[in-house]
Amino acid sequence: SVIFGPCRQAVLLVLVLMTFCFHEAATSCSKSCYCSENEGSGKTVRCSNLQLTEIPQDIPNDTRRIYLDFNLFTTVPADAFAGLPHVVELDLSHNELSQLEPGAFRGLGSSLQFLDLSYNKLVHFNPEAFEGLQARANLTNNPWHCDCNLQMAMPRVDLEPASLAGIVCQTSDPEEIGVQGIAFLLAPDVDLCVVMKRTTDVAMLVVMFGWFTMVISYLVYYVRANQEDARRHLEYLKSLPSRQGKSEESSTISTVV
Repeated sequence: SVIFGPCRQAVLLVLVLMTFCFHEAATSCSKSCYCSENEGSGKTVRCSNLQLTEIPQDIPNDTRRIYLDFNLFTTVPADAFAGLPHVVELDLSHNELSQLEPGAFRGLGSSLQFLDLSYNKLVHFNPEAFEGLQARANLTNNPWHCDCNLQMAMPRVDLEPASLAGIVCQTSDPEEIGVQGIAFLLAPDVDLCVVMKRTTDVAMLVVMFGWFTMVISYLVYYVRANQEDARRHLEYLKSLPSRQGKSEESSTISTVV
């Protein structure tokens, strides 16, 4: 025990140092970003206006607020904020975002309270990107395209309903529906799926007509084929007596001879 005592102490010391290092690595500030910590609000990481093109992957896991506004992000990849379970506010405004991949905010659902995506270039609303989020979101000042996909996607997200009022239609499909310039949530009587429904109805009618035509054609073919077989069979039956008479005449001649 005298010999191994110092060894155990050394091992314990190494473990303590490693734990301290890992803790420091996990809670230190992200490179090139500014961090501050308040006893009441927790740690804040500010990466604003740094010309960043990718979401930083070294944000401390005890961060409560993240400001990534005024950068050059074009997309938020899946699991971009994984391992950040305490974030309550995330600011991605004033970027070049045109795509939010499925699972972009995965891992933030239980803690996130506010998400700012304003002043970007988001056109299509992807409900899979907001999977699990129940936060309030700022979706204003994006060139949203309102179509049937958007109409079907909106009920699939758990964002606060008021957040969806920020989706103001810059373009729409069909164009003549008249929703440009208004918040789609405020136009509940508008049905952007009407064209798709009509197209589906027309397609169903075409398919039904095609099947009906095939059935009729088969029936006509079947009836004509049966009529032809019946006619041949009837002609064959009519020809039987004459052949039998000829054979009787032949047998009579043979008998006389």
